[in-house]
Amino acid sequence: MSLTPLLLITKDPSHPLAHLGLRYAHSLLAQLAQQDPKQPPNRKTAIANTDEADDKPLLNIFFYADAAHIANRLRWQSAEQTNLTKEWQALAEQYQLTLPVCVSTALSRGISDSENSNRHQLEGENLAAGFKLVGLSELAMMLQDNCRLIQF
Repeated sequence: MSLTPLLLITKDPSHPLAHLGLRYAHSLLAQLAQQDPKQPPNRKTAIANTDEADDKPLLNIFFYADAAHIANRLRWQSAEQTNLTKEWQALAEQYQLTLPVCVSTALSRGISDSENSNRHQLEGENLAAGFKLVGLSELAMMLQDNCRLIQF
C-alpha cells in the first residue's frame, strides 16, 4: 500500500513556502505522468487504479491558516509575480484535483462562498473557482488515510 501525499499549505501567498508547495505539486504530478505517459495522472485514473473501497487520489491538498488567502478571487497580484490562485486552479483543472480550504480560517480572513455568506449575513462572496470551503474534519479524514504529510 503506497502513501498518498498530503500537501498542507499554511503560508500566505507572498511567502516563499507557498510557492514551493505549488512547485512541489507540479513536480510530483509530472513525475507520476512520466511513470505512465499513456495515462496522465488525475483523480479519475487514480481512483480507477485502486480498489473501489480505497478511492484514494494520487495527491491530497489542504489550505489552512494564511494559505486561505490563495483562495480569494479578489486578491490582486502584480504581473511580475506568480498568481498562486490561478496556478492552483490550472493544476486542479489539469489533474482534476480538489482544492479544499478550511472554512473557519477562510472566514476569519474575509474569504467566503455564497452559502457561508448567507449563513453569516456577509455581503457577497469571493471564493475563487475550483476552491471549496470545508471543515477540519476533511483534513482529519485525509490524515487518517495512509498519507505522507508535507507542510508548506
